[in-house]
Amino acid sequence: MTSVVEHPDREEGAADRPSRVLLRFEPAGTSVRVPSGVAVFDAASWNGIAIDSTCGGHGTCKKCKVRIADGAAPVTPLDARAFGEVELAEGWRLACRALAHDDLVVDVPPLQTRPKAATVGVGRQVILRPALQKRYVELDEPTLADQRTDLERLRDAVDDLELQVDAGVLRRLPRVLRESGYRVTCVVVDDLLLDIEPGDTSERLHAIAFDLGTTTVVATLLDIRTGTPVAVRSRLNRQQPFGADVISRISATMLDPDALGRLRELAAATLQELADEVCAEAEIDPAEVYEVALAGNATMTQLVLGIDPEPVGVAPFIMATRTYPNLPAAELGLELHPRARATVFPALGAYVGGDVVAGLLATGMTRDRRLRLFIDVGTNCEIALGSAERLLCTAAPAGPAFEAAQIRCGMRAAHGAIETVRIEDGAVELGVIGDVEPVGLCGSGLVDAVAELVRTGLLDPSGRLVAGEVAETLEPELARRLVVRPDGERVFVLSGVPDGEHLEGAVYLSQRDVRELQFAKASIATGWRLLVEELGIDQSEIEQVLLAGSFGSYLSPAAAVRIGLVPPLALTRIVSAGNVAGEGAKMALLSLQERHAAEAMLGDVQYVELSDRPDFNDRFVEELAFPVR
Repeated sequence: MTSVVEHPDREEGAADRPSRVLLRFEPAGTSVRVPSGVAVFDAASWNGIAIDSTCGGHGTCKKCKVRIADGAAPVTPLDARAFGEVELAEGWRLACRALAHDDLVVDVPPLQTRPKAATVGVGRQVILRPALQKRYVELDEPTLADQRTDLERLRDAVDDLELQVDAGVLRRLPRVLRESGYRVTCVVVDDLLLDIEPGDTSERLHAIAFDLGTTTVVATLLDIRTGTPVAVRSRLNRQQPFGADVISRISATMLDPDALGRLRELAAATLQELADEVCAEAEIDPAEVYEVALAGNATMTQLVLGIDPEPVGVAPFIMATRTYPNLPAAELGLELHPRARATVFPALGAYVGGDVVAGLLATGMTRDRRLRLFIDVGTNCEIALGSAERLLCTAAPAGPAFEAAQIRCGMRAAHGAIETVRIEDGAVELGVIGDVEPVGLCGSGLVDAVAELVRTGLLDPSGRLVAGEVAETLEPELARRLVVRPDGERVFVLSGVPDGEHLEGAVYLSQRDVRELQFAKASIATGWRLLVEELGIDQSEIEQVLLAGSFGSYLSPAAAVRIGLVPPLALTRIVSAGNVAGEGAKMALLSLQERHAAEAMLGDVQYVELSDRPDFNDRFVEELAFPVR
């Protein structure tokens, strides 16, 4: 059992309390016994019960809301800031601050495990020449005059490959050959003989491309014979209880020696669940999946392989390796064909990982003569700028704002999330995922809301919500939506009754939320501006901006320009590229040439480290303000 660290909210004087307590989590009905004084969030995480969180239980995101249905958990200062009086009376608490000193029954709201995500993206046509192939052969049966071994007979029939064979295949070889009348299908990856199958099975040849994201994981099942996707699924990364960003997960491994193993198990469980789902959807036996490709950032890749990520998280930010050998898929925790292989994308740097290499491959950044800017928008934002002549890349720490973490009414892109905001003639028009009543604000909605308030003048260039009298002059119909919370913070109400005394149930944008977005966009803008200078060009020379990743797919180009996230170019030159990491992973499975092109990027792309630049902080401060137009 994980060791228990004294919690800052622990009550004093409890000598007669039990040493262990019983927690029952509803609606799952799971009961667990844990040491007294453990936080409910930790007790749930240890026992595989998912409670929503983006900070990993550190009390900063206020997402881990649970209801104590039976038993008592004192109200903490953080609870008082997260809930209204009615909710507190009903037993709502933050799980990371609710300490289990006695037996409790805890109602856990269902976790949205399938947030809205981009499953396809911009890609290129490739020549279909995969590493994975099947060869049907009809062999001559041995005679006294022909005493070649079984393996020699097989190698002679496939003489254009230098077949390498492991002991597992050799054990099967004699029986399969004789039972099938020497009519067999060879399953080969590169020159490695994975299996011998009786009869002609060459019509069944599948592989899975994985985009292993920090938040969302996407799996695409491919028919390798035709190069076509036959099923695609996505889900929330099961590692989310350890935090929304890679730093939180790295920190977990530094604080708890058991965390690395647990994180590896959760990543493997996520990949396996998606593999099972795409195979079920396509009515394919998982044993007929012979190869996988995985594109993930450096931290996610090391975690799924069980490699200690601590050196990645602290200066000078050193990875265990930039390239990975061809691996058994079982090393990723996958149960597919027993000898299925896995190719893992290389990384350009500790914070420009294999997912970016896959994205650059899909978008053809290293072979296009146009000058293009690639931005993968997320907690850690990866940026590339250049053309076939010269390509630079870097990483900018944007923080969790785009995931709506640490946003007062923030939530993932799931049912009930406001994803678009438009202000026309004093009216606020909201686009809500699922066309239901809004319950929160996701990342694209946050950007839209801020951009619209900047456009209408209700947010000044410094990011401050204007005074009430100014709002009355600029937008009298909207002025009533500017209210003050009981704690004194000013907010703009998007949905619900705009009454500062009764904001329960309302969805609003707070002054602090605006600051969070400013920090994120300033970091990204500083990154691409420094690359512009490093390349020696003017930003007007950029011919296209590619917004990559799930968030980039739903980000409004107009809003991105309005807040200064991207260069002020014509909107037709700003393209939502979608899940280009997944597209790159598909290409690596379909073409050996593309796989080699990904490896060549390690020498073709120049990584620029921003953290040691003496002017970064000053430039960052300059980018905090919103553009004046």
